[in-house]
Amino acid sequence: MIDKFKVLDIVKDALEGSDKFLVSMKITPDNRIFVDIDGDNGINIDDCIELSRTIENQLDRDEEDFELNVSSAGADAPLKMPRQYRRQIGRDLVVDTFEGKSHEGTLTDCDEQQFTIRIKGTKKIAPQVLTFNYADVRSARVVLSFK
Repeated sequence: MIDKFKVLDIVKDALEGSDKFLVSMKITPDNRIFVDIDGDNGINIDDCIELSRTIENQLDRDEEDFELNVSSAGADAPLKMPRQYRRQIGRDLVVDTFEGKSHEGTLTDCDEQQFTIRIKGTKKIAPQVLTFNYADVRSARVVLSFK
């Protein structure tokens, strides 16, 4: 099986000094490598191609065959890292907690431990501000708007 730490080192070295960062990486027992990246200013197809070529050039297919998939975290993918939240300030999120509650509101602030959303009020519910620790959130997704 492909050495996960070797691939991780290749990815970290390739992204070091850029605004790009690793979101997740998975290697299956049949040597399928999945790498998801993001960037403070977004990701484009050329970023994925460049990282894919870098990884491929540093692994030896004669030693061990593999399949490589490098992609952006995706607009509809859950946010996984505090660094991803920073770029989304001002956008609406749907936050699902481990308690089984779901909240939708505008991301107003975030740091390395927590983030805050502002929930608009309705006739029956007053507006509120909720702060979540990342560890207490099952998932948080950006609400895609096609206005």
